[in-house]
Amino acid sequence: MAVLKVKFTKTKRDKLAQVLWILNWISVVTGAILFSLGLFLKVEINKRGELMAERDIQYVPNMLIAVGLIACAINFLGGKICYDCVDTTKFLRWKLIMLPYIICTFFFTFCVLVGALMCYSMRGELEESLNLGLTDAIRFYKDTDTPGRCFLKRTVDLLQIHFQCCGNNGYRDWFQIQWISNRYLDMSEKEVIDRLRSNVEGKYLMDGVPFSCCNINSPRPCIQQQITNNSAHFNYEHQTEELNLWMKGCRQALLEYYTHIMQSIGLAVLITWLFELSVLTGVRYLQTSLENVLRQGDPNSESDGWLLENSFMETARTNLNIIKSLGKNNHIHTSNNGDPNINVPSTSKAHYGPDNVPPKQITEGS
Repeated sequence: MAVLKVKFTKTKRDKLAQVLWILNWISVVTGAILFSLGLFLKVEINKRGELMAERDIQYVPNMLIAVGLIACAINFLGGKICYDCVDTTKFLRWKLIMLPYIICTFFFTFCVLVGALMCYSMRGELEESLNLGLTDAIRFYKDTDTPGRCFLKRTVDLLQIHFQCCGNNGYRDWFQIQWISNRYLDMSEKEVIDRLRSNVEGKYLMDGVPFSCCNINSPRPCIQQQITNNSAHFNYEHQTEELNLWMKGCRQALLEYYTHIMQSIGLAVLITWLFELSVLTGVRYLQTSLENVLRQGDPNSESDGWLLENSFMETARTNLNIIKSLGKNNHIHTSNNGDPNINVPSTSKAHYGPDNVPPKQITEGS
């Protein structure tokens, strides 16, 4: 029994073909949108590539770019097919192509769904990449004279100002690393020497943060040095007072930023998948109804269209049998211990020579 069978008149078939022609061209536009979204996400990731570890997080934008380009090509072809199917006679040129086209488009829509799910599952890998990348960026913050790292200070400062964040997980991350370059340290001062000697690794550690961690909305002048020293500032208690620093870590700020982008893109891709699936359903109805018209021989007659000619179980069983038969045809059967000559029929007469003449007859003739 056919699945979701619908009866079509000639007028309905023509209107369906015209509507599908328009929808396919709309799908071309949605494919271009998918391409643009993938390109936008790729640019946003590369824009802050210095703050990310070398992790494989480019697969999502790359897949969106590829899916967008394929969508443009597939739907352009689908628009041409539906335009020609308004005329039943022109359908003949596409009759053998439509079923493979529908199958390929079905698998393509599955790829679109996978792309939407990947946008939501990328958060974990992105968080790990940001955690490792920001840790290295903060550690190399002071290396303004080192090739390849000289721009990290500017990058981190702009990041903390733009995203209103401080450190990797918080402002205390700056207490654990030396973020002031040795070229700015006065080695003649006893305090500097004591700080360097007090640390096992010989680093100049202090309870201070860069200026970019200061909260510009605070009415009090920024306290960025000796943050934990209450006596160093007037009317100050760092454990109870709300510090005029950005409290959020940059990893969390960037993660929220990219998560918002990926969720928006994922929703757009999911809507595109539903739209492509509806267009594919209409193309399937158009194909089956036109094939039934050809069987009847009257282009103006009514015809049935369906998604599947048989039930889901029967269709699955038929396809499984086809796959099994293909496997059997490709399998070489051998018997009788694998000797291919064992069944070759033998003659009762001996073969004497090229002319099949016994040697005795040759002797008598000579």
